[in-house]
Amino acid sequence: MITHGTLSQVAEILEARKSAAPDSSYVAKLYHKGLDQILKKVGEEATEVVMAAKDGEKDKIVYEVADLWFHTLVLLAQQGLHPDDVLKELERRFGTSGLVEKANRTK
Repeated sequence: MITHGTLSQVAEILEARKSAAPDSSYVAKLYHKGLDQILKKVGEEATEVVMAAKDGEKDKIVYEVADLWFHTLVLLAQQGLHPDDVLKELERRFGTSGLVEKANRTK
C-alpha cells in the first residue's frame, strides 16, 4: 500500500533534483526550463487523465493520474511547497460539506 511516506520520499527526491544539472534527470531538466514548462506538463497530464477516463480503461486512468500527481508534485516543489501542505488543506476540509466549503471561499 502506498502511504504518506511515499509522497514524502518523492518530495525529497524532487527537492534534491532542484540543484542537479539539467542533463542529469528529467526533473532537473523541467526545473531548468522553468515554471511555464512545468505548468505545460501539468496541463498535458490533466488532459490525458480526462481522455483516459473517457476511454474507461482503468489501467490507463491509473497510469495517467500517476503522471498528473507526479508533475503536480514537481510543481509544488518548484514553488517551495510540500505534499504535506496539500494534505493539511484536505484535512482542514474533512467533515465539511463541499457545498459549505465552496460557499466559504466566496466570502
